[in-house]
Amino acid sequence: MIRYYLDFEKPIEELELKIEELKRISDGKDIDISSEVKKLEKKVKELRSEIFSSLSPWQKTQIARHPDRPYTLDYINLIASDFVELHGDRRFSDDPAIVAGLGKIQNLPVVIAGHQKGRGTKERIFRNFGQPHPEGYRKALRLMKLAEKFKRPVITFIDTPGAYPGIGAEERGQAEAIAVNLMEMSSLKTPIISIVIGEGGSGGALALSVADRLFMLEHSIYSVISPEGCAAILWKKNGDLSSADYSRAAETLRLTAQDLLQFKIIDGIIPEPLGGAHRDPEAAAKKISEYIMTAIEELRQKTPGKLIEERYKRYRKIGSFKSETG
Repeated sequence: MIRYYLDFEKPIEELELKIEELKRISDGKDIDISSEVKKLEKKVKELRSEIFSSLSPWQKTQIARHPDRPYTLDYINLIASDFVELHGDRRFSDDPAIVAGLGKIQNLPVVIAGHQKGRGTKERIFRNFGQPHPEGYRKALRLMKLAEKFKRPVITFIDTPGAYPGIGAEERGQAEAIAVNLMEMSSLKTPIISIVIGEGGSGGALALSVADRLFMLEHSIYSVISPEGCAAILWKKNGDLSSADYSRAAETLRLTAQDLLQFKIIDGIIPEPLGGAHRDPEAAAKKISEYIMTAIEELRQKTPGKLIEERYKRYRKIGSFKSETG
């Protein structure tokens, strides 16, 4: 049973609670309610399909942040074997907001790094809500350089509201750590596959997503700023902000996977189970694994020089402009 329903999922919640109640009442009693349950389950599926086929960007943002949604460690446990987490940046400390280590996907040795938000209040505080400090990015880069040395593909999972903006992080060189990651990843001599599994926020997300192939889960988001941050900058002076302002900002930012595929910023959209990845994490993980292996098989045919050349061209062609004279 899902623990948390979003506002637009309330009709689904009511039906599923009714199904649970019927099952509870009939438990251990000589009452046949199977036909009634089947009718309700069919209705739930149809309703969920209807709702999720026409989600707004703000609703997708809410799904991307769903507290039941699988995080990096969940996917690692589902798709990777022999995973060994490594810690520390060899300069300051370890950052729990980024998980990084060695493992195998379908018996292929890889290096995996990703943001980890944490579940429950205690773990979220420990993981800093998935907002990395500079040492987190330096740890990830240390592992990527290790992958380059031993010719292992790099897999990154993106799921952060952004890099931590605190004083300590700034004192230890937050902007410099992100910039170095961008520079080093752009010339890394091994395949890099990045997947946005939740929210990809600002430079905090970009620092792990300079890749040869960038994919997004169907209901994930990827943007330079959150809808709330955008709304606060543009409209806070007019008074208190509302969900309508956030919805307007999300629409304007064009932050959905569908928008970014249209802009040719990402390479593909990974389908999610109906209702979101949290409805069936195993099925979502299986799809992610398939996309990863297909991309690796393609990229392993290229020489390191070719990889870097194509990676450079990939980012140079993002965006468009026009000039006018007279």
